Amino acid sequence: MTQARQVCRWHAQPDVEALERAVVAAILHAAQEALALRGAFRLVLAGGSTPQRIYRALRGANTDWNRWHIYFGDERCLPPDDGERNSRMAAAAWLDHVTIPPAQIHPIPAELGAREAAAAYVEQLVTVGEFDLVLLGLGEDGHTASLFPGHDWGTAPAAPDALAVFDAPKPPPQRVSLGARRLGVARQVVFVVSGEGKRPALAEWQEGKQIPAASISPVTGVDIFFS
Repeated sequence: MTQARQVCRWHAQPDVEALERAVVAAILHAAQEALALRGAFRLVLAGGSTPQRIYRALRGANTDWNRWHIYFGDERCLPPDDGERNSRMAAAAWLDHVTIPPAQIHPIPAELGAREAAAAYVEQLVTVGEFDLVLLGLGEDGHTASLFPGHDWGTAPAAPDALAVFDAPKPPPQRVSLGARRLGVARQVVFVVSGEGKRPALAEWQEGKQIPAASISPVTGVDIFFS
């Protein structure tokens, strides 16, 4: 089956501070709309230093945190309190400082090991339909979440929602990632890209090369904010 073509909207920003402000604004606009129309906001988080600064900026937002639901695009197979975990970073930067009910924060149980954790997260997502917003980054090799070149990206129609990742090119070698198909089951997908090291991958993406980030094809297209 031919993979759906990704529709991209490119949003160039003059610097990283403007990039972060634009993405914060996009998240809060999506939250406002979701809360007004559906009564809940389902957000998938990314890891990385730029998202970390975005999360810190969200602490002071004027919103009804009690109706936010948090999921994760990927996770490293490390102990739950390890600082390299995406869930730990998001908690320290943001989630520990707001009143989102703990039961509405859904970390990937990656401490179980890649295969068992992926299966557990698939079960968690059974009752979750469309995400309202998926936040993603871009690696220097074109990867997003933990979908790496040369690995399964989970694009097939029957691909599981969460994938066990082994032999990742970046440590740790075991990870869990939502697959490209599941990441595309979203009303909005936002990529945030900053740093000189990302420019070659960004250029390949703009040229139409099939890097992992290009495999996520929501019906509504994707928004790429970059500086």
